[in-house]
Amino acid sequence: MNDSATAVIPATTPLASLLMSAAKPPQLAEYRCSLTPRELDVPAAETAALTYGAAVHDLGWMRRIVVRGEDRFRWLSGMVTNTVNDLAENSGAWNLVLNAQGRIQGDLTVWREGESLELEMDWCQYERLLAHLEHFIIMDDVELVPLGQEPATAETAIGVTGPQASEVMARIGLPAPAASMTSTRVEWNGLDLKILRTYGVLAEHFEIWTPVAGITRVWRTLTTAGANPVGLNMLEAFRIAEGIPVFGVDIVERDLPQETSQVRALHFSKGCYLGQEIVERIRSRGNVHRHLRQLELDGPLASRGTELVQNGAAMGQITSAAELPLAGGGRRFAMGMVRQEAEASDEPLTYNVGADAGRARILNAAQKF
Repeated sequence: MNDSATAVIPATTPLASLLMSAAKPPQLAEYRCSLTPRELDVPAAETAALTYGAAVHDLGWMRRIVVRGEDRFRWLSGMVTNTVNDLAENSGAWNLVLNAQGRIQGDLTVWREGESLELEMDWCQYERLLAHLEHFIIMDDVELVPLGQEPATAETAIGVTGPQASEVMARIGLPAPAASMTSTRVEWNGLDLKILRTYGVLAEHFEIWTPVAGITRVWRTLTTAGANPVGLNMLEAFRIAEGIPVFGVDIVERDLPQETSQVRALHFSKGCYLGQEIVERIRSRGNVHRHLRQLELDGPLASRGTELVQNGAAMGQITSAAELPLAGGGRRFAMGMVRQEAEASDEPLTYNVGADAGRARILNAAQKF
């Protein structure tokens, strides 16, 4: 699913390895350069958990890096698009990583815990972004140290998502940070856990970082407390319904930051950083000619790369699409790059899947469910 990660060999996540030992092991699929369960319940039950209840799921494709050294705040601020120096304690910010031409090289989240800085990214980007960042450590007192990669300290992440996610966590004595992009640590049943509340549009999103040795305890306790296991298929469909892009799928290396419509990744008064001149030039002198938008499809489910058309002219492409089986009937959501002139027009966007035609409507947050 990730264009920029063809050389990364997929690894089975720790949770997938655990579940494969069950009497009825799940089917695994590749996602973000990892092998993870495709389904863990019937689609309707998984969707209900995500949209109305609480879902527990794999996040074993995520990786963490700690940034050490006296120059870590100054250096990292010069490498990413969002704030670093002004991060409050136990908070995080999503960032884009750019080259000197302002083109996106990847995305990551910066987390601050006390005076410690950590980077979080997916496995597909891990080695490539690590190399990119290390290339710019020249005369700086900075060291990038991978976390949880050695057998003795191996760690993984489990997600808890849904409107009732914090309630389920409270039942088992796990603290749920109240605000998005904040974090906490807890000693729980002999395990040192780090809990992050990440960005969400339609539901609460939590990540629980646990030693691999504790994954069975965390998973089984959450499911006993009422969290419904959910696999990749519905997790991905819910992501698209929320309009949250994935690098390598919806955002690719040729894109400019403002084309992604992800203003939450940009800070316009933090000072200089790699690619900042281009970002500021776009902001001050004019707009880009296309934007990543969330769509709802009325017609067949389209695949990535399906062309969007308006009055016979190509106006963009779908980057990802999925069907979400809701209680009132299935709905098909997508994300796509759409030309600015198509957004300004009252004419519909259309697409074709084989001989079947459909329409695509641009959504805003108030129109989703």
